[in-house]
Amino acid sequence: MDEKYVLVFLADGFEETEAIAVIDILRRGSVDVRVVSLTEDFLVKGAHGIFVAAEMVIENAEIDNAYALILPGGMPGTINLKSNELLASKVKEFVEAGKLVGAICAAPSILGEMGLLNKRKAVCYPGFEASLHGAEIPNDKTTVVDGNIITSVGVKSVIEFGLTLLEVIAGSEERRNVESQLKY
Repeated sequence: MDEKYVLVFLADGFEETEAIAVIDILRRGSVDVRVVSLTEDFLVKGAHGIFVAAEMVIENAEIDNAYALILPGGMPGTINLKSNELLASKVKEFVEAGKLVGAICAAPSILGEMGLLNKRKAVCYPGFEASLHGAEIPNDKTTVVDGNIITSVGVKSVIEFGLTLLEVIAGSEERRNVESQLKY
């Protein structure tokens, strides 16, 4: 993929389905996906007790050179993502530079609380809308692309979220190829 790579960040308490499905869909589309732990531990425990092995820790992730940053939701995973100062600063830099950021479930609340969704369309897991400060929240969408930010509501929409990320990163044809494999 012309040295494009995306980073998927795992914090303790992440929503397993949202992380794994996105990683799977993007890799099926030949996207270089690198799974990053926010701690020094490569094994990260999800919200439902499933451990997933990251490939690197955040300090070694070469975040600045990534094509996209992807934030799975879940609790307390979203809180743990938000509290990581390095990740928060990089997310802000990416959004402001027009680079791609994807967030699903409760994770869009991180962008909203940082003031990055002002005058943008965004969605999130029901109940987190108040954290999407300044965003327009379409009631009829489960995945929304607004410029360089892609948001989605959660496990229900994870396939659409993954395919939308794939389309933005690798193109419509790659999305159609993967979509046909998934029988979606």
